[in-house]
Amino acid sequence: MNTRGFHIAVVGATGAVGQQMLRTLEERDFPIRQLTLLSSARSAGKTLLYKGEEFTVQEAKPESFEGVDIALFSAGGSISKQLAPEAVKRGAIVVDNTSAYRMDEGVPLVVPEVNKEDLKKHNGIIANPNCSTIQMVAALEPIRQSYGLKKVIVSTYQAVSGAGAQAINEMYGQTESILEGKEVTPEILPVGSDKKHYQIAFNAIPQIDKFQDNGFTFEEMKMINETKKIMHMPELSVAATCVRLPIETGHSESVYFEVETQGLSAAEIKNKLKEAPGIVLEDNPDEQVYPMPAHCVGKKEVFVGRVRKDLDEDTGFHMWVVSDNLLKGAAWNSVQIAETLIEMELVKEK
Repeated sequence: MNTRGFHIAVVGATGAVGQQMLRTLEERDFPIRQLTLLSSARSAGKTLLYKGEEFTVQEAKPESFEGVDIALFSAGGSISKQLAPEAVKRGAIVVDNTSAYRMDEGVPLVVPEVNKEDLKKHNGIIANPNCSTIQMVAALEPIRQSYGLKKVIVSTYQAVSGAGAQAINEMYGQTESILEGKEVTPEILPVGSDKKHYQIAFNAIPQIDKFQDNGFTFEEMKMINETKKIMHMPELSVAATCVRLPIETGHSESVYFEVETQGLSAAEIKNKLKEAPGIVLEDNPDEQVYPMPAHCVGKKEVFVGRVRKDLDEDTGFHMWVVSDNLLKGAAWNSVQIAETLIEMELVKEK
């Protein structure tokens, strides 16, 4: 480790997102003076590599955060509720990757390309939005800035990695069984704790998270409420339908949106996307060029294609948005927030 830099803690270091956070910190050559890897008691004692050095994962406790500058949390909402305030008490800034604090008043919900100025208002905790929200607002923001935004309708095609390692294993296990003509007994998806479970292999499940009283799922409500909060547009009209597909990594979204400016062309929308930070435009129907989850794995950007004007609504447009849900949707956005805190001098070397 360096003599200069920051003391970084990763909570949930052995999980899929935690490990991706470590890889991202390493790739970015993040200025780390000291690294603390934390997890549940069950995973404590495991060793993980960072820049060729072995680190022993410790059990996350309140005192684990002594001297920590930035704590990246990705260990489930109940752990965040319990330990994030303890980390803040000890002087750390928490970047939380769960839904525990996202809609709390006074907690900035941040996608750096969209609303990094909100970081200035943090009280110790910064929330990382839902993976499907992140990629959508990143693609919508350059359009909103130039042409306004009044309506968004999104249908998602989400990868099973968003539901964790067990869901991935279930998908592969079911695929194998079905190909061999065997019966399958679903146990995880759509929601581990819900009453019924359905096969994901060779299927599409129109339920992510539990249903709410209004007929929308919790995932859909997260997208709706988080979009309004990130964009500071409580009046924005947003609707979502979230679907799980048998894809390991990479969320896709069909987004219909209406702008406030009349008479725009698809070319003008594409030009704004081309110039936008963190966005890659892949849009050439003549050559069948468009984003796909298989091509976005391991990449930090948000990919946009199939941009076209609605045939009936002058201010309406459609686009297809794809991103690696474990990277931009989780680990990279968290690390990017930490980098932005340094850049904006909101955290200083001790």
